[in-house]
Amino acid sequence: MPNKKYVYLFEEGRADMKDLLGGKGANLAEMTNIGLPVPQGIIITTEACKEFYTEGRNFPPGMEDQVREKMKVLEERAGKKFGDTDNPLLVSVRSGAPISMPGMMDTVLNLGLNDKTVQGLARATGNPRFAMDCYRRFLNMFGDVVLDIEHHKFERILESQKEKRGVTYDNQLETEDLQVVVEEYKKLIEREIKKPFPQEPMDQLFMAIYAVFNSWNNDRAIVYRKINKIPDSLGTAVNVQLMVFGNMGNDCGTGVAFTRNPSTGENKLYGEYLINAQGEDVVAGIRTPQPIATLKTEMPDIYKQFEDICQLLEKHYRNMQDIEFTIERGKLYMLQTRTGKRTTQAAIKIAVEMMHQGLISKEEAITRIEPAQLDQLLHRRIDPNAKLDVIAKGLPASPGAACGKVVFDSDEAEKLGDEGEKLILVRTETTPDDIHGIVAAQGVLTSRGGMTSHAAVVARGMGKPCVCGCEALRIDYEADLFTVGQLVFKKGDIISIDGSTGQVIQGQVPMIDPELSDEFRELLEWADSVRTLGVRANADNPEDSAKAREFGAEGIGLTRTEHMFMAQDRLPIVQEMILSTTYEERQIALDKLLPMQQGDFYGILKAMESLPVTIRLLDPPLHEFLPNAEELSVEITRLKLTGGSQEEIKEKEDLLRKVRALSEFNPMLGHRGCRLGITFPEVYAMQARAIFQAAAQLTAEGYHVIPEVEIPLVIEVNELAYLREMVVKVAGEVMAATGVKFEYTVGTMIEVPRAALLADQVAGEAEFFSFGTNDLTQTTLGFSRDDAEGKFMADYLNKKILKDNPFVVLDRQGVGKLMKMAVELGRKTKPDLLIGICGEHGGEPSSIEFCHMIGLNFVSCSPFRVPIARLAAAQAAIKAK
Repeated sequence: MPNKKYVYLFEEGRADMKDLLGGKGANLAEMTNIGLPVPQGIIITTEACKEFYTEGRNFPPGMEDQVREKMKVLEERAGKKFGDTDNPLLVSVRSGAPISMPGMMDTVLNLGLNDKTVQGLARATGNPRFAMDCYRRFLNMFGDVVLDIEHHKFERILESQKEKRGVTYDNQLETEDLQVVVEEYKKLIEREIKKPFPQEPMDQLFMAIYAVFNSWNNDRAIVYRKINKIPDSLGTAVNVQLMVFGNMGNDCGTGVAFTRNPSTGENKLYGEYLINAQGEDVVAGIRTPQPIATLKTEMPDIYKQFEDICQLLEKHYRNMQDIEFTIERGKLYMLQTRTGKRTTQAAIKIAVEMMHQGLISKEEAITRIEPAQLDQLLHRRIDPNAKLDVIAKGLPASPGAACGKVVFDSDEAEKLGDEGEKLILVRTETTPDDIHGIVAAQGVLTSRGGMTSHAAVVARGMGKPCVCGCEALRIDYEADLFTVGQLVFKKGDIISIDGSTGQVIQGQVPMIDPELSDEFRELLEWADSVRTLGVRANADNPEDSAKAREFGAEGIGLTRTEHMFMAQDRLPIVQEMILSTTYEERQIALDKLLPMQQGDFYGILKAMESLPVTIRLLDPPLHEFLPNAEELSVEITRLKLTGGSQEEIKEKEDLLRKVRALSEFNPMLGHRGCRLGITFPEVYAMQARAIFQAAAQLTAEGYHVIPEVEIPLVIEVNELAYLREMVVKVAGEVMAATGVKFEYTVGTMIEVPRAALLADQVAGEAEFFSFGTNDLTQTTLGFSRDDAEGKFMADYLNKKILKDNPFVVLDRQGVGKLMKMAVELGRKTKPDLLIGICGEHGGEPSSIEFCHMIGLNFVSCSPFRVPIARLAAAQAAIKAK
């Protein structure tokens, strides 16, 4: 049986082979085939990586022979030999997963150098300093990536040599200095791995390929995949590419550019480059690079060629591109193109502009935006009127503003973040090993690095503010502090950063709510024209209702009336109502609550004029409104010991008895929801009266209001029939008393499996269903949310027992099956039954897609998630087509 093909030359691939060749490899192949100046190379497939793991971390049979064979082709084309002592062929070895994971995987440059070939490189280029510089870089990268020797050990040797010579930058070291560094590096390697540095180039190559495959499962790659929901099963390809050198002199350089601004979306070439440098220097932030526009003056012909190539690539891929390039002795080479990571603000602007430019369709523009990322735009920024104590300015690398305590260490950031602390991670520069610290922090501040540094790219992808290259910062990791001039900031001090301006500000600053850009509004209008699913909001007061309406909500899908009972002026009356021992006493308290509730409903219904408002009657168990039993016991003991009055002690003891009488072993499954309404119908009658009196008042004032009265937690049609009859009776009484007719409906919340299973019966008494998927998830899985998330959910996710947290992403197999059944049964009884969802899943894109699939009428979510739901509903409709 012939061997499987594991190795491809660039010209044998295409852009649509990403799954096999990885994103980087497929794009190198495509660029080669459209005639761009790409240094040639080979791609080892993701299949080889997957088989590497199934073979117990061994290369699949036949792969090594294929690599040797294809390397011969590269040698012929380059006119150089791998390992030749006169004119050696050198390669770079890079990873390239099917889905871009910037900074997460490992790279080795200048592979093929050893003690003899470095002399050949010096002779061939007539530049011994350059050759020795390449060798020291190779030893460092190979030592770090392949041999697993910590980078700082190499850095210490280099820094020590720079100090000896009294220079600041690497490129100020002479040939002899670099020889000293190389010898020290080799000694370090021998000490660490207990054998000399491998001199045979082919051994180096296979060790590097092994390291790239291995890096697919390093800690930072696993964390990155988990955050970005990238499957672990994809594997990574390996790209072996002929080296071109940006560090041979002042007619050389290297850079990274985007075809549009990845922060703002502005249609203008954006990027950075360094003269006489290698690619890693730009992204690692070792020297602060020049903006790409400066290249126009330094090398006008190269700039023009580069600009033309950028336009060609953007048109070819119909998307903003992230491009790496090298200039070797005045000749431009393209090393990579891939779809550029961008902020959500930029993504929206780019999608809308590309649609207007005729590059993509409206539907494509809608699908280009990740709905969950809209969160970035819906949160706050620094108040432009605030007086700011700006202490320093860096590069505005990722927009938005953040405030928090200074922390210097990523492990510590993770620990403090888990404890709920708001933090700013401050580093000289970040590396892929800092990923968990960036996740935990509100924002990132670095003293080195440019707009394309690791910190900038990762923060932008996560929607976190980032300020890079803030050179005024002097960080002292030992003392846990940084200084700016005479100012000293210790760990734990509060600072703010503005990733849109690059400002670093002392202390906490006032923030303001976001405003939606014209492009954002236009994109959402396109989404509204495509989606079939309605979008409502969960809101418990007029302010949230108004905000929801501003964000495009088409009604309120859930008003939680219990939230209104928690206000300080009401809680004592609610407690009086709960502690009443007779119907008459209870009614006195309810009469006091009635006008308050009426005012609540008046405000919400008025804010949502002409739109439906679902109002859920009281849902939680009554003990939630009473003091904590343990705290009461402590208080009684304290009063007894400190000579409190008998009257006060008796009052507290009576209250404690009542609290204990009402407390339940499992309150979530106890005396709550409609069960309360059946035991104390006067409570639900008061709420219904407050709703209808508010509706009558507004109707008389000329407003059109549509209240939907929702009975929670039903398990049986008779519960709903009993309570519905009472609600209808109250509505009739209010209409008779006010002489005002108003429209209303009565429905129920489906939040326990029995209600879903008997939905055909329940629908006989309901005009609408609303899925309360928070409780439906708890009752279907038998998980208490607080206990599950606090105690064992992390294990279920880490051990891949569950793919997602079912309280965040709807469990389609279990909860979803019940929902689908309830929809079908309910509509069998009433074909036009209105059905929605109001749990937190109503704002989560995957859950919204499922709601579209099973034919719901609407989703309801928090006001700030309404734009996310509008976009996700449109994407679901496009996907279904």
